[in-house]
Amino acid sequence: MTSIRRWLLGWLICGLALACVAAGIGIFNTARVEAGELFDYELRTVALSLPHSISAEDVAQGRNPELHGIADDRLVIDIWDLSGRLIYHSPHEPALPRFGDGFRSAEREGLSWRAFGVAQQDRFVQVAQPAYIRDDLALSLALRTVWPLVPLIPVIVVIVLLVVARGLSPVRWLSEALAARSPESLEPVEFATPMPLELRPLVDALNGLLARLDEASQAQRTFVADAAHELRTPLTALKLQIQGAIGDGSLKVDGATLAKIDGRLNRLIHLSQQLLSMAREDAAQEAAIAPMSLRMLCEQRVGDFSLLAEAKSIDLGLELEHALGDRDAFTIMGDAHALAVLINNLLDNAIRHTPRGGRVDVSLRREDNGIALTVLDSGAGIPESEIERVCDRFYRCIGTAGHGSGLGLAIAQRVAQRHHAMLEVKNRVNASGLSVSVRGLRTITPQSHTKDFVGGMQV
Repeated sequence: MTSIRRWLLGWLICGLALACVAAGIGIFNTARVEAGELFDYELRTVALSLPHSISAEDVAQGRNPELHGIADDRLVIDIWDLSGRLIYHSPHEPALPRFGDGFRSAEREGLSWRAFGVAQQDRFVQVAQPAYIRDDLALSLALRTVWPLVPLIPVIVVIVLLVVARGLSPVRWLSEALAARSPESLEPVEFATPMPLELRPLVDALNGLLARLDEASQAQRTFVADAAHELRTPLTALKLQIQGAIGDGSLKVDGATLAKIDGRLNRLIHLSQQLLSMAREDAAQEAAIAPMSLRMLCEQRVGDFSLLAEAKSIDLGLELEHALGDRDAFTIMGDAHALAVLINNLLDNAIRHTPRGGRVDVSLRREDNGIALTVLDSGAGIPESEIERVCDRFYRCIGTAGHGSGLGLAIAQRVAQRHHAMLEVKNRVNASGLSVSVRGLRTITPQSHTKDFVGGMQV
């Protein structure tokens, strides 16, 4: 996978290294030229300043104090008379031929030499020097120049890292903002700081795509809501008309056929109601979330389903765990209408799948990460192989009876997700039946436990 950050860092650091190498070579060549000029001046000065009385016998006897120190630069001095006879040669140095007047460069004895020759009145003087002397001095001068800059290289690398990281921070912020969004969030992407010009085309294109997706999603939700609403009314009217026709004797059917018709009508009415609830929940906004009493909402829902539970001789009740007091309202941040739909679906599923004489319990429990709402039933439960699919839309477990639409748990999961909570479905461990929990509902610590809540509003 190609990384822009690694690409930038690689090229910048490699470019910096190449620039440093080029600068080092340039400094070395400059120092070499300056050293050459200095040593050329030395060769010329020595050649012109040699005394005329110098001879091989004088050197052999050590009577030339004016030549003291010349050997430090490995200067090779040769003097010829007018006849071409060598009358002087520096001791302990290789013999060199006569190169000619002026400055000359030549290869001898496996070394590069630089020589200066000058013809005088009664002799020819030549002063030569190995080229590596100049290179050593040039390298020493270059190292002395570059060495103070070496500690700056790590500093420059750190600056490059910081600049690249800072330059790519808008890209990282954009990716993190998109990753943190919920799948249903289609709001335009906005920068808290001025947007970089390079990212504007990408963000504009992304916002355009989100706008088109929002329009398509809104059209789909509107269609489902309209269809569910249009279906519910005629189905309810049809059921009432059938009951009226049977009551006045204009429609005569046997009891089994009537039960089938009634069951299918009830299932269609329930399906249209669930589709309407799903469409409303998909279109719900975060603005609907406000402080509310989950305890009072559960009490109302349990009261509404008590008649249905009594018809099947089911014991339906509400339990409070870890309450802060007798009047603890279990206050949370939530959408009262959406949570009412969630509880209705959980209670409807639990009562429908609990046999006669069973038990359904609704419990509220304070936990470390918020409040948990749990509905327990004493039914047959769900096969473990189907637990992961029960929250899929329109999915019904094999062998399920009744007029369910397969949307109840899907709606409950959608409501839980909008409240940043988790829906957990599992079979009970020490008893038969199913446990459905909504965990992580955001709690609000009440300032006073003596306050009452009505319909989710504090009074």
